[in-house]
Amino acid sequence: MGRAHEVRAAAMAKTAAMKSKLYSRYGKELYMAAKAGVPDPEMNLGLKRKIAEAKANQVPADVIKRAIEKAKGGTGENYDECRYEGFGPGAATIIIDCLTDNTNRTVSAVKTCFNKAHCKLGVAGCVSHGYHTVGLFSFPYEDEEGMLDALVMAEVNVTDLEVEDGIMTVYTEATDFHKAQTAITEIVGEDVQFDVCEITMLPDEYVKIEDPEEKELWNRLVTLLNEVDDVQKIYHNVEE
Repeated sequence: MGRAHEVRAAAMAKTAAMKSKLYSRYGKELYMAAKAGVPDPEMNLGLKRKIAEAKANQVPADVIKRAIEKAKGGTGENYDECRYEGFGPGAATIIIDCLTDNTNRTVSAVKTCFNKAHCKLGVAGCVSHGYHTVGLFSFPYEDEEGMLDALVMAEVNVTDLEVEDGIMTVYTEATDFHKAQTAITEIVGEDVQFDVCEITMLPDEYVKIEDPEEKELWNRLVTLLNEVDDVQKIYHNVEE
């Protein structure tokens, strides 16, 4: 157990810039979910689930509403998913997921980030083999037995569950993410405040960057990537 650093790595910083990035990310995902079916959560299960996830991550109601209304408007806007993998200083690895309406622009922007940080962009699959995809939840709650019973009853495959300083962290199979979110909300209450509520990728092993120059380059790479509008999520194996 004792993997609290994984949660810290997965959680986004509580800054205005990061919140804006989070809202933009969910705006695109909600738009795509609405476009993939009927733009009505009662008739579109994928959209309903994405709305629940957005709310759990404190995305404002007006951001959710705008994304759905945009889809209702029938605009020709469309986004493609793309993933980039690469290497940072030392044994650092990184995965970048993007949603873009122009893949040439996105790959150019990502390459520029790697070049400016003196890091190496790799080929598909060069890094992701060392990661596993999980449903990750972190929220204030302490009854481990009660939560585990509720998740088992909901047919959720729990891979790990721990409590540290009054905060419960639950790891599930990625395919059980929405079932787990529903079960947690039912037992904790609709007003549960998630610190983390997402499907994420966790590395099989973490590394620590000790060298100051390497740490500076690593921080530069992550900062530059976060400034790229098309970047949705960043996963890495560097222990914070």
